[in-house]
Amino acid sequence: MSVKDRISELRNKLREEVEKITDSSLATNFRNKYLSKKSELSSISSELASLPPDERKESGALLNEVRNEVEELYNAKLDEITLKELNERLKAEAIDFSVPGRDSTVGALNPFYIVENEIIDIFTKMGYEVVEGPEVETEDNNFTLLNIPSDHPARDMQDTFFLREDGLLLRTQTSSMQVRTMAEKAGAPFKIICPGKTYRRDDDDATHSHQFAQVEGLLVDHDISMAHLKGTLELFLKSMFGEKREIRMTPSYFPFTEPSVEVAVSCFNCNGKGCSMCKGTGYIEVLGAGMVHPHVLEMNGYDPKEYSGFAFGIGIERIAMLRYGIDDIRRLYTNDVRFLHQFTKQVK
Repeated sequence: MSVKDRISELRNKLREEVEKITDSSLATNFRNKYLSKKSELSSISSELASLPPDERKESGALLNEVRNEVEELYNAKLDEITLKELNERLKAEAIDFSVPGRDSTVGALNPFYIVENEIIDIFTKMGYEVVEGPEVETEDNNFTLLNIPSDHPARDMQDTFFLREDGLLLRTQTSSMQVRTMAEKAGAPFKIICPGKTYRRDDDDATHSHQFAQVEGLLVDHDISMAHLKGTLELFLKSMFGEKREIRMTPSYFPFTEPSVEVAVSCFNCNGKGCSMCKGTGYIEVLGAGMVHPHVLEMNGYDPKEYSGFAFGIGIERIAMLRYGIDDIRRLYTNDVRFLHQFTKQVK
C-alpha cells in the first residue's frame, strides 16, 4: 500500500474516532494517540524523506491537509464537550431557592459595651473629648496630684496593686488621665471623658471585681458652678435611664473634689415610692461627683482664682447592672452566649 493510500485510510479512521469522543477524558486520549509526536501521523511524516521527490511532495501535502482537518474536527468536538460539561456542572450546582435556608448564628454585644458606647455617645454629643491612657501609672498621677494624701487608706497595699517599690502601680481610677490632660492643656479650658479599665484589690463576688471599668469626666473653665454639674449629670442620666427619672444629689466626700456629692436616680422598680430594690429610699446611687478641689487645680497648673471645674466618675458595670437588671457582675465577664443573646435587640 502506498503512503498516499495509507494517509487516506488514516483520514477516514480519524474522522470516525473523533465522532466517538464524548467526554474530556476521551478527548485527552485521542490527542495523545493521534496528534502527539508519537502518533501514527508523525510516524508517516518521518517516512516521507525516503520517497521520490514527486511522491514526497504529494504525500506531504496530503498529510498536512489531513492533520489540519483532524485538528479542526478535534477542536470543534472539544469545544462541544467543554460546553456540555459546563452546562451539566452548572445544573448540578444550581441553587434551589425553594429550599429553606439554614439559620445563621447572630452574635450580640456584651451589655458592658452597649452601655460604654452609649455613655461615650452622650458625652461626645455634649462636646466632650474622649481621652485614653496607660493602665500602669505613677503614684503621683494616681494619687498625689489628685490631692490624695500619703496616709490615705487608698494607698495601702490592701487596696492598690503596686508593681514596684518606686510607686509604679495599676491605676485605681481613670482620674489619672485627668492629671495627664491638665498637664497637656497647660492652663487652657477643656472638657474630657476618660473611659478605661481600673484595678483594686478586692474579693470578686456578685457586686465586686478586682478589675472594673470607669468613665471619668472633667470640665475646667472660667466660672463653672455646681449648677453646670447638676445640669450635665441630669441630661446624662435621663438619656441613659429615661426622661421620667428624678435626680438627687447628696453631700459626700472625695479628696479631689470640694464640695462632693453622691448622685442617685429615682428607683426604676418603684418610681421613687420605696421598695426592696432601693432599700425603701426611692433612689438608687449611680455615681460620685463634685467641684474640682482648688488644690488639684493648683497642683496641675491652673489658677483656682481664675478657673473652676467639675468632675464625675461613672462605673460602667454598675450602670449596666442597674439598667438591665443584672444580678451578678461576673456575668459581664463570662461570655456566656445564652446571657449575651438577651441583649441582641439592644445593639444600635
